[in-house]
Amino acid sequence: MHHLRSATGCRRLRGFLLFVLFGCGSVFVPPAAWPQQVTGTTNRYDYRRPHNPDGIGKFYMGREIAQVMGHESAAWLERPERVPEEQPDQLVSLLGLRRGETVADIGAGTGYFSRRLAQAVGPTGRVLAEDVQPEMITLLTNLSVRLGLTNIIPVQGTATDPRLPAATVDLALMVDVYHEFDLPYEMIQAICLALKPGGRLVLVEYRGEDPRVPIKPLHKMTEVQVKKEMSVLPLVWVQTIERLPRQHIIVFRRRPAGLPVASTTAPSRQK
Repeated sequence: MHHLRSATGCRRLRGFLLFVLFGCGSVFVPPAAWPQQVTGTTNRYDYRRPHNPDGIGKFYMGREIAQVMGHESAAWLERPERVPEEQPDQLVSLLGLRRGETVADIGAGTGYFSRRLAQAVGPTGRVLAEDVQPEMITLLTNLSVRLGLTNIIPVQGTATDPRLPAATVDLALMVDVYHEFDLPYEMIQAICLALKPGGRLVLVEYRGEDPRVPIKPLHKMTEVQVKKEMSVLPLVWVQTIERLPRQHIIVFRRRPAGLPVASTTAPSRQK
């Protein structure tokens, strides 16, 4: 087991990240090859000017889509302050994962949560660590190897497709990433196809309702907005867990084929 709580461990991990980021020129692809945001091809999206400088000027269901945090900020994902601010081990515990399950970490970045998920599902389970940025894939692969975590499988997705095998995923997790999806409807639709019947989709987002949460507004989401955007997809809201300092844990389940949207299991809230 590998725990990331000690100051020494955090410093070593951040040092390794900086080495990979700045000491290995061969890791990076030229700027022209970096993933670009994709223009929407349907009438689900609209564009507005002027717009928030933290956004891309593209709106979905009344919400402006936020700018993507690039691989250049990878070290920020591993900052020691995340432990008290986000309580990542508590988050993973609240997911109720079982040994042997397959979990998809969508927008995995450096693998900060992938590593914790890998411990939760054990050696017989799998973590499909997906990201669209090849530099992030390199970082999470190197860190997983360094820590001896053999059940993390890196997957490079696209803006519309996480490239996950159909009907194989027990739980798909997105931590502080959904609000940056350039094509959110298409991406969630593709993720739903990867879920097993009854599989769960979990969004963790900074609480947009709370002005005390010190995050830029476009990088937060309200529970109402999340539910609104998921309502047009084959998902049923299960529960919202409000036990983290700054974030919602909003849980949905893949709706069985033929079940109308109004047919849901009894939802719940945890505080």
